[in-house]
Amino acid sequence: MIASSFRRRAGLATVLAVTGLLTLPALAQDAHYPAKPIRFIVPYLPGGTTDLVARSVGQRVAEKLGQPVIIDNKPGAGGNIGMDAVAKAAPDGYTIGFGAISTNALNPHLYKSMAFDPRKDFSAISLLGHSTIVLEVSPALPVKTVAEFVSYVKQKPGLTYGTAGAGTSMHLAAAMFEQMTQTSLTHVPYKGSGPGINDMLGGHLPVMFDNLPASLPHIKSGKLRALAVAGKTRSPSLPDVPTMAEAGIAGYDVDPWFGVFGPAGMPRAVVQALNEAFVEALAQPAIKDKLIQAGFSPRSSSAESLGALAASEYERLGKVARAAKMSLE
Repeated sequence: MIASSFRRRAGLATVLAVTGLLTLPALAQDAHYPAKPIRFIVPYLPGGTTDLVARSVGQRVAEKLGQPVIIDNKPGAGGNIGMDAVAKAAPDGYTIGFGAISTNALNPHLYKSMAFDPRKDFSAISLLGHSTIVLEVSPALPVKTVAEFVSYVKQKPGLTYGTAGAGTSMHLAAAMFEQMTQTSLTHVPYKGSGPGINDMLGGHLPVMFDNLPASLPHIKSGKLRALAVAGKTRSPSLPDVPTMAEAGIAGYDVDPWFGVFGPAGMPRAVVQALNEAFVEALAQPAIKDKLIQAGFSPRSSSAESLGALAASEYERLGKVARAAKMSLE
């Protein structure tokens, strides 16, 4: 009996010792994070707004944390390929991703097959900000307000409009517009904003729902006419252009947001270190001004706030996508 009790106590002591040996290095690793470069996956092509945001903010984050932040562009499948790589990475804080309203809220309702579940497979880190979707028309179209456009479309149902692609937040904005105004438009999805804008400038496309950064120079030059922006607030880049709600579509809101996510299960201390670095970076006046000039509205958040936003948007946008019967292979 005494020998048996001694063996049990000795076994317990061994387990505790091993547990301590396993736990202490892990805690030390968190305390000294980061000890090597951080891979920041951007699930879109280089050269666009998301790439600009990632590189501008990433440089400051690298200075704050004392390790390089390496931008890794992995485009494809509406951002799903890049974010799948994030979801499957080790949850140690050395792989993070540039998530978005599409990858973390909308895509699961559009694609018949998803390699990850945004509700379970990510750790939210910080909001990065919002882009702006603009409803724009060719100056040749005889409308100058949203009300005139709605009236025009009801007289000419099936009017063609373009977006940067099927299943994008721009496509969602158009679908919501049709639902809330009881109009019918014909969607022409392009491979990016550029080809659609070129068709508008060439007189081949009358209407686009587009990301503001791509269209902003043409709106400012008068080659395209902005009728409204899709978010809750006006864009600082176009302060004279009303929101859809201000233009008469009460409750309309499509506000493309972007944030930093890591794999599920990241240590709290690592999430906090990354959050603090991104919050500080986005507060830098030079970075803020640079992003605003590009048509992006920078805004940070707590990790918890980003997680709550992604969860609520998942539910809200799912209803819109189902009502519009939006789907992708």
